[in-house]
Amino acid sequence: MADNKRIAQPSSSRPLVKEDGSPSTQFNTWLKVITEQSVIIGNGSPEGVVPAPQASIYMDETGVTGAILYIKRDADDGLGDTSKGWVLV
Repeated sequence: MADNKRIAQPSSSRPLVKEDGSPSTQFNTWLKVITEQSVIIGNGSPEGVVPAPQASIYMDETGVTGAILYIKRDADDGLGDTSKGWVLV
C-alpha cells in the first residue's frame, strides 16, 4: 500500500482561536499548510522558476492544450533548489 500523505484537519477538541481572539498555534499551522498546497497560477513553465513544496500544483495561464497543468513531483533537485522537479501532466 502506498504511503499517503493528507492534510490533517485541526483537532475538534482544541480551540482554533485563543481567548484574545487571535488564531491558535494549531490553526496557524493548518492555515500555512493549506496555503502552501493551494494552486499556483502563473505564466509559462514553473521549472527552475517557481519554488514550491512537493505535491504543489501549478497552472500556466498562457499554456495551450496539453501544456497547462504541472505537479511538483520532487521536493528539490538534490542540491536544495525547490524550483526544480515540476512535471507537466
